[in-house]
Amino acid sequence: MDSNILNNLQLTKVAVSKIDTFDFENVKFGAKFTDHMLTCAYKNGEWGALEIKPYAPITLDPSARVFHYGQAIFEGMKAYKQDNNDIWLFRPDENFHRFNKSAIRLAMPTIDETRFIGGLKELIKVEKEWVRKGLGNSLYIRPFMIATESGVIASPSSEFLFCILLSPAKSYYSGKIKVQIADYYSRAANGGIGAAKAAGNYSAQFYPTKLAQEAGYNQVIWTDSTHTHLEESGTMNVFFRINDTLYTAPTSDRILDGVTRKSLIALAEHLGYQVKIEPVKVEAIIQAAKEGSLKEIFGAGTAAVVNQIEGFAYKDDYYELPNIADEDAYALQLKNALTKLQNKLTDDPFNWTVKI
Repeated sequence: MDSNILNNLQLTKVAVSKIDTFDFENVKFGAKFTDHMLTCAYKNGEWGALEIKPYAPITLDPSARVFHYGQAIFEGMKAYKQDNNDIWLFRPDENFHRFNKSAIRLAMPTIDETRFIGGLKELIKVEKEWVRKGLGNSLYIRPFMIATESGVIASPSSEFLFCILLSPAKSYYSGKIKVQIADYYSRAANGGIGAAKAAGNYSAQFYPTKLAQEAGYNQVIWTDSTHTHLEESGTMNVFFRINDTLYTAPTSDRILDGVTRKSLIALAEHLGYQVKIEPVKVEAIIQAAKEGSLKEIFGAGTAAVVNQIEGFAYKDDYYELPNIADEDAYALQLKNALTKLQNKLTDDPFNWTVKI
């Protein structure tokens, strides 16, 4: 960490906090934000000073290139508070490295660890009262970067804005969901930006997801361009349990290297589960569902941690998954193990948690 960068951080606090009017018991994910945000501008080939200031709209020129050519990336992270008021981040180094991988893929500048992780820690220190104790409570962290240079010439921007927002959070999804396996639309392609956490990846999902919801499903399980292999579920990585083995697709140009995904894989192996990281064929899952050996499907991501799937549709057929008792469900066992680790309620054998 560069202490000079942090020593020169500019802090402007709100006159009156809105925390006393915030309903922490009825939190809609990602809808409300804390008093302050962190910003940093990139101009003339270098990052400027960090600034923590009141949360407020950002003013951009209508020709800012983010609007026209989509140079926009983001991350999703969480902070947790122990009963003794200590606040912890979960694997922030993974989000930092992935953020820079996304930046490189979209011809954007990388950012240093001091501004990303150091700046984030300073922001959370200012907003520490917004981090609530208790299992299930967290502070969702949204770092992002957008292209801000004006002009509609089709070329990479030379100016950017890095920003971090904070939002109190509870569970993102509630209950099991029904999904539809994609047999026409694709989320990403070889050589594309599917592995980057780029804004355009998500906007491209909205229309097929809307069609699935109109057909009575909550989400889409995305397939590759040939629609023969299963890759992600909605905005999450996806796991399949056949008998007592967990399967998930390897990361690639098309599949996001999810922090929750890799954490669940490590936890599953630590708990003695058999895990196979290999391409997952649609026909293999259909066959397993018909034979009764397909026990579980679940999504994995920062917001929801784990989201159980109760059944899936493929073309004109619907397949209901068996109703497994909670204590026997791998999805819930892994979610319980991970959330307890994140909240410092159990030991952290992997040294994943980082104190603010």
